Amino acid sequence: MTLISNHMPTEELQALDAAHHMHPFSTQTDLAKQGARVITRADGVWIHDSEGNQIIDGMAGLWCVNVGYGRDRLAEVAARQMKELPYYNTFFMTTHVPAIALSQKLAELAPGNLNHVFYAGSGSEANDTNLRMVRTYWAQKGKPNKKIIISRKNAYHGSTVAGTSLGGMTGMHAQGGLPIPGVHHIDQPNYWAEGGDLDPQEFGLERARQLEQAIEELGEDNVAAFIAEPIQGAGGVIVPPESYWSEIQRICDKYEILLIADEVICGFGRTGNWFGSQTVGIRPDIMTIAKGLSSGYQPIGGSIVSDEVAEVIGNCEFNHGYTYSSHPVAAAVALENLIIMEEEGIVDHVKNDVGPYLKEKWEALMDHPMVGEAKIVGMMGSIALTPNKETRAAFAADAGTVGYICRERCFANNLVMRHVGDRMIISPPLVMTREEVDILIERAIKSLDEGMARVKDEGLWVAAS
Repeated sequence: MTLISNHMPTEELQALDAAHHMHPFSTQTDLAKQGARVITRADGVWIHDSEGNQIIDGMAGLWCVNVGYGRDRLAEVAARQMKELPYYNTFFMTTHVPAIALSQKLAELAPGNLNHVFYAGSGSEANDTNLRMVRTYWAQKGKPNKKIIISRKNAYHGSTVAGTSLGGMTGMHAQGGLPIPGVHHIDQPNYWAEGGDLDPQEFGLERARQLEQAIEELGEDNVAAFIAEPIQGAGGVIVPPESYWSEIQRICDKYEILLIADEVICGFGRTGNWFGSQTVGIRPDIMTIAKGLSSGYQPIGGSIVSDEVAEVIGNCEFNHGYTYSSHPVAAAVALENLIIMEEEGIVDHVKNDVGPYLKEKWEALMDHPMVGEAKIVGMMGSIALTPNKETRAAFAADAGTVGYICRERCFANNLVMRHVGDRMIISPPLVMTREEVDILIERAIKSLDEGMARVKDEGLWVAAS
């Protein structure tokens, strides 16, 4: 086995990267001038770059490396499966053992009557599946007009055409003529930014009841489903008020609307339960899964579907699928990942040990002069940056200006902490220890201090009017 530990100098690698590699969600010309950070290896919660820096990964890769880096068992399972059956499809009346075993395990772990899995290569693909599946479901039930999917502004459901349309990010909609028809967006439950003079519980009910208003305006006979993340992830780790989700569930039940829980980020222990739906107390008809399903060691996603939806879909030929649906290597690695999580009690570790410890330390960041809100559920948290805590003020500068400054200070201090607008967010590996939490918080405080100093130096400590 070849381990690429010796490599070209960083500048040469950066030049080759800029010459040939197109990065996601990046301005290529700006990145080429700055030079991408070259990551060379990783272990536990740590990543290492080509300059020898050891960096604590506060984002678990892209919300996904739940069991941490360097798991030999997952590499060994992948190698064994590649030798035995490296690929076969599950089209045309065929199956294979890894798909069978993983599906059984997911049915065992998923709550309620979610007992069936349709596989994809990513969460984005799985949400494409969901759009087609719910429309097919209603057509099979004799209600072909039920096509509209209701989602939320600032939601993230992937970056395919359907995934971007289901999501509610205007910057993404601006490219490619999106969203596609048949998707309707209501406001997000972001109390810090949009709560006004309401108390949190009143605000939660108001935002939930926008779903009911939309259903009544669009017509119950035209609405197929509501899709949402239990906790908004890429939108800034937006934790809704406690009143929100119970009201959403009531509305979906009342109007016979399918509820799709996008668990791509929240699933597999991230919130202190196996699924975020359990944390917020909802009963979805479909759950979108990916990321933590394999801890990012293999690309795999899917839709876990209720008995009722699966039975209806099963009565027709569902003309949908992907070349890599239920890929045997990805399925084998995902299954082993779930077994590791069970054997090591990782979900309990999040719920009863490191999660509560991180929550205590994270919420203490509100003592910082620039932090107005600190929200955390399990191992996903966010802080809102503000020049005025009392009024929940935004900065006068363009949204994201201050967040970007703080993110750059985090990177300089060997901490991966992401910014979404002027919110800073974390989603570290679930295996993080208390000692590593202390390191993360220490580097976060240092970065906030340095970021605030620069914001003031540049005359940006000004509240929006």
